[in-house]
Amino acid sequence: MIRLPAVSGYRLPPKEIQEIVDVPPNPSYHLSPRRDRIMFLKRRAMPPLSELAKPDKILAGIRIDSSSNMRSRMSFYTGISIHLLMDDGSLGPEKVVHGYPDGAKINFVTWSPDGQNVAFTVRYEDEVGSDSNLALWVANAESGEARPLFRQTDIRLNAIFELFVWVDHSTLLVCTIPSSRGDSPKKPLVPFGPRIRSNEQNNVIQMRATKEMLKDLHEEELFDYYATSQLVLVSLDGIVKPVASPAIYTFLNPSPDEKYLMLTCVHKPYSSIVSYKRFPKKVELWTVHGRFVRELCDLPLAENIPIAANSVRRGKRLIRWRPDMPSTLYWVEAQDGGDANVEVAPRDIVYMEPAEPLNGEKPHALKLDLRYRRISWCYGLHALVYEYWHKTRRTRTWVISPDCNDLSPRLLFDRSSEDAYSSPGSPMMCRTPAGTLAIAKIKTNYEGTYILMKGQGATPKGGIPFLDLLNITTGAKERIWESGVDKYYESVLALMSYHPKCEIQLNELKFLISKESRSEAAQYYVSIWPDKKQVQITSYPHPYPQLASLQREIIRYERDDGVKLTATLYLPPGYNPSKDGPLACLIWSYPGDFKSREAAGQVRRSPNKFARINNSFPLLWLSRGFAVLADPTIPIIGEGDEEANDRYIEQLIASAEAAVNEIVRRGVAHPDKIAVGGHSYGAFMTANLLAHAPHLFCCGIARSGAYNRTLTPFGFQKEVRTLWEAADTYIKMSPFMIANKIKKPILLIHGEEDSKVTTAMQSSQFYDALKGHGVPCRLVILPFEGHRYAARESVMHVIWETDRWLQKYCASNSSNTLIIKSSGEW
Repeated sequence: MIRLPAVSGYRLPPKEIQEIVDVPPNPSYHLSPRRDRIMFLKRRAMPPLSELAKPDKILAGIRIDSSSNMRSRMSFYTGISIHLLMDDGSLGPEKVVHGYPDGAKINFVTWSPDGQNVAFTVRYEDEVGSDSNLALWVANAESGEARPLFRQTDIRLNAIFELFVWVDHSTLLVCTIPSSRGDSPKKPLVPFGPRIRSNEQNNVIQMRATKEMLKDLHEEELFDYYATSQLVLVSLDGIVKPVASPAIYTFLNPSPDEKYLMLTCVHKPYSSIVSYKRFPKKVELWTVHGRFVRELCDLPLAENIPIAANSVRRGKRLIRWRPDMPSTLYWVEAQDGGDANVEVAPRDIVYMEPAEPLNGEKPHALKLDLRYRRISWCYGLHALVYEYWHKTRRTRTWVISPDCNDLSPRLLFDRSSEDAYSSPGSPMMCRTPAGTLAIAKIKTNYEGTYILMKGQGATPKGGIPFLDLLNITTGAKERIWESGVDKYYESVLALMSYHPKCEIQLNELKFLISKESRSEAAQYYVSIWPDKKQVQITSYPHPYPQLASLQREIIRYERDDGVKLTATLYLPPGYNPSKDGPLACLIWSYPGDFKSREAAGQVRRSPNKFARINNSFPLLWLSRGFAVLADPTIPIIGEGDEEANDRYIEQLIASAEAAVNEIVRRGVAHPDKIAVGGHSYGAFMTANLLAHAPHLFCCGIARSGAYNRTLTPFGFQKEVRTLWEAADTYIKMSPFMIANKIKKPILLIHGEEDSKVTTAMQSSQFYDALKGHGVPCRLVILPFEGHRYAARESVMHVIWETDRWLQKYCASNSSNTLIIKSSGEW
């Protein structure tokens, strides 16, 4: 007879943990394009489970809320406030955006290009189930007064894909539901026919995941019904003008000169194995007056993109407007057929041409030997072109002069993407009058063209964010600012200076900076040059004062093969190892792949950062007397032609042993009271460690993991070989295959609606295998939850389950307790 657990229903963790989890997040910020205002958006902590339980449609890889005709399960804002940014860096009086009903859910908040207005959507809870509970509003930035944009009550919005964009300072392009749309298609009692999938053309199609795709003709009808939009231009005074024919528009992109509209839509034939992103795609050019200009491309269905890293779609991709020119297009085309396995040079070509080229005018071309990554433009003078190749981790940055054909590209940086110490940073951007982003050109008394590069500044002593003044003509650079190292961690968030041509005087720079310390939460400051005076503009309280005196230290140690490792050790307030003795301990980690030992050993954290505790972070257990070691690195290294996963188990064990030995040596962890845990790939790691290194751990906690790699036969994580190419590796890495070797207690948690390759079936089958061999285990399936858990009821219950597991199998009724966390995911 199988007994159900004695405890049922959702549970709450201890009060001291609840108080931390329920702390509302600080508002997010949005700077106006002219950098003369800042907008703060209020948020809530967690949604109730009832929001996730609301019925939705899952079609072509997306979840649709049919009552609002938008994506379901979207987070939202609860309020908007706007401040002027004064010349001295201080904030002007708060203007609360008002006029919409209390309790409204706010989304899609966007500044107009001139920063005088803000557009956003409003949803009303009391109208759920109606056909019009999503409305587009606009607010005046100076007064805060908001009003509905559309005068007509029969216009309904379609927010399945991109809902709206500003075309100019007073006009928006909006996706609406076609007025001719009737009731949604009803599922026939008798299906249209059997579900058939065929590959009689002998195509090589390898897919990592096929969940939530279109299953039959009825779902195709539903996708058409909900996703089809009629585009309209609407002015701030409410005048509406239809544009183009109804279609499934996924991307709207007006030209910087406000003359053209680039419209991207998907169309049939659809697929049952890939999402809408790979459906046939058409890109057209229209004028804002509704004249069709030309078709830029019509790409076929892309089911057969190889799984190899750096493989891409065939044909034109990433078609965009140059942000620094009125109406110049650029795009990329693969020369290897999109297949990274094909050796060819060049690998990519970047093309550029005007919106309406003259007869016979050929596009300009830039050839790249690696895969194109992105371009940053600098008002016609220069541009930075980035290319990358995953297999070697090589990344290169070129300086080009896009409007000077007689100047050849010049190599600026050629480095390993894994080498954090050599990272030059990224260029500081500013807004153009059209609202686009271009590289800020810094005016100095020196010869040459100068820009600012901001970076994280990884060093062996920790991260020291910086600003470099870079001469992109010569490559010479000068460090003009860096964060302090004694107490505070400072980072540059945005350039606050504005110029219509993005030309900023060096002595007139102004930045938005975040500043924090081990004991002080991050606050925003405006830094004004040349004296670099800092003006504080926020004063957020400590979110968890009960942990204000927690102890934090970055520790370094080595594993047996000499690879240097790093972790962050947290200890409870008032804890003294010499007096209080060793604590119980949890190691929570997430392995990472590297091509070199040197890169794997680099420090990528700062000792002066504030300890942020979110609702899924083990630092919660500091309030229960635990200690925490955060982010112990678990590098899996494959140098040269070696595949990292061929030695996954050996390197995993070596990294874990090094972490355990270090915390035991320091006297903060009891060797018999160390637990291990992780989320996703960290859960996979947890199960493997309990199987292969049971001497290290007393129990484990594994959330949303995949434990049988034969069920992910076309690769996982950074593994690009298939099961048939590396069968031994797949089987050796699968803890499911050695469930009989696991003896220590393991807690499995999974979201029932996990749509990634880590489906809930993985945890269910692993639990059955463990139970079949008498392993002490527990499986918790969370209704309505995905790969990560969102609802308050679910999060609180996961914490309760974790706390119960740690108390029972790790702390063992001892007053001494510790927790260790690794990787950004708990």
